[in-house]
Amino acid sequence: MLRRISGPALAFDIGVSALFALAAFVADANNGYGDLVGYALAWIIPAIMGTATAFWRLSPAIALVLAWAGALLEVVGGRGPELADAAIPVVLFATAAWGSRTVRWVGFGSAFAGALVAAVTLASRGVLSFAGVDERVPRILSFGGSVVLTFVVIAVFLLFAWTLGLLVSLVLAARDRARAATRARQEIAAEQERTRIARDMHDVVAHSLAVVVAQADGARYAGRTDPTTMETALATISTTAREALSDVRVLLGQLRHSQGDAPQPTLGDLDRLVDSLRSSGLRVREEVTGDPVELGTGSQLAAYRIVQESLTNALRHGDPEGTVDLRLGWRADGLALRVANRMPERPVRGIPGHGLAGMTERAALVGGRLEAGERDGDFVVEAWLPAHPVARPAGGAA
Repeated sequence: MLRRISGPALAFDIGVSALFALAAFVADANNGYGDLVGYALAWIIPAIMGTATAFWRLSPAIALVLAWAGALLEVVGGRGPELADAAIPVVLFATAAWGSRTVRWVGFGSAFAGALVAAVTLASRGVLSFAGVDERVPRILSFGGSVVLTFVVIAVFLLFAWTLGLLVSLVLAARDRARAATRARQEIAAEQERTRIARDMHDVVAHSLAVVVAQADGARYAGRTDPTTMETALATISTTAREALSDVRVLLGQLRHSQGDAPQPTLGDLDRLVDSLRSSGLRVREEVTGDPVELGTGSQLAAYRIVQESLTNALRHGDPEGTVDLRLGWRADGLALRVANRMPERPVRGIPGHGLAGMTERAALVGGRLEAGERDGDFVVEAWLPAHPVARPAGGAA
């Protein structure tokens, strides 16, 4: 029932309500006390109305109960309109602005009920009357006209305050929705960034470890007969490990600080990539056709990672005696990639990793496409990457 509001806001509401109660007591004292009951009401009614205003943001339901309790006490005690009644429109505003659905509509209905009670009370006391306007008008019609007129005036005034509160409620709800949408976009962006870092981490680590393992195996056997080959293999292991360590440090820095430059290889780095895999014993036959066109940064990164993943998979899972065909076909609208390697006679069937899914996702992110699978004993990866990446809808998958 109690809403959460800040300490300063609560202190402000209590201070203002105390001043209001004091002002209402001083102003309403002019109505006279009459007797002990009147004297008590002169204190009690401002105190109740002041307390109601203190709860207007903390609990509109409590404020509504207190306000109408004070108004009813005023009617029963025979006291006329007083300054303390100014708390009623304030409370009705609060019920519409911050109250629950039930409290809001109870406040709406109570505006009509309160207006009717006030109209009957004022008309019966002759505060507003049509009597004397025309002697031919029956007294009952004069009383009825006074009630209707007073009811309409008070109801319009109270409903105006309630409507203002409803408008505030709509504005606050729209602001909350905007904040929620902003948080959702931020969470999506963060998830996309985490997914991108995970892809890069997989590509860097899988490729580097595959090269290190192949070179280490070769060095172990070559060390007995060919020290020069062993030294070359160890040098390759050292270089590959250092590069992987550097890339992983950058990626981990991004996870910690959400900033920094991630490794962003381009097509110009493909030669170095192919050479490192050839030095690991992978036979790569490279073919380039067509005239190169300008690719965006995203397409270049996707091309590099797809080739890297495909060649690494060929090194780890392909026929060690086979040759890997790497074809780059330039077209006016983009780049076509094809990587094919012979499958071993007894391929190892395991749980699919993240590599193929990551390559497919990378191609899709820049508006391209990728297909991978076995064909006539070969494992073939074919991808097409556009020269002008297709814009993806906001909040798309990363």
